[in-house]
Parts: sequence; C-alpha cells; structure tokens
Amino acid sequence: QVQLVESGGGLVQVGSYLKLSCAVSGSAASGVSVAWYRQAPETTREWLATISAARLPRYDQSVKSRVTISRDDAKNTVYLQIDNLSPDDTGTYYCPSVTTGDWGQGTQVTVSS
Repeated sequence: QVQLVESGGGLVQVGSYLKLSCAVSGSAASGVSVAWYRQAPETTREWLATISAARLPRYDQSVKSRVTISRDDAKNTVYLQIDNLSPDDTGTYYCPSVTTGDWGQGTQVTVSS
C-alpha cells in the first residue's frame, strides 16, 4: 500500500501551463507505476498518462501533444505538466498507483478565459 497526495492545482489562464505533483509515500513508493487521471464536472474519470517504475511513459492520444509525465524517485514524486491549457482541462486531477490500486484525494484545476 502507498499513499498519494496531489498538489499544484489552482486557477490558471487559458494558454498557460501547469505542473502538477504527486507525492508518493509508503514502503513500495519507488517501485510503483503511477498514472494521472482527470475528472471534469459531471463526467467519468479519464486516463491521461502513466509512468512505470522504469520511467517509461504512456499517453492517451488525445493529450499526448500537450502532456508530459515524469518522476523523481529521489523525491518520491511524479509530475504531470500540461501545456497550452484550455477550459476543457478543468477538472480534478488524480494520481493513482497502478501497481497497488491506491488513490489520492485529487487536486482541482480550473482554466479561466
């Protein structure tokens, strides 16, 4: 089991970028694959990207050109950078551990025009 805490959300302007952080703690923290999901209001969660313990990234095709997932194992942190933000990026962002199935509470992102 691991614990995950998302941060870095907030109110941002259209066209800007945002870098979200996911702090991973627990005995298995360095060996887990971590994903990022987004849930817009009144919609289901959608998968954005995953990074494996070996740092291999995978992306959903719909966001691949604007999203970068990375990890810093020295800090037990996984990041998600989103470029060229649009109002469609508004939602709550989660970083679950794919390996253990644990989820954090999410961080809210609101993109304002």
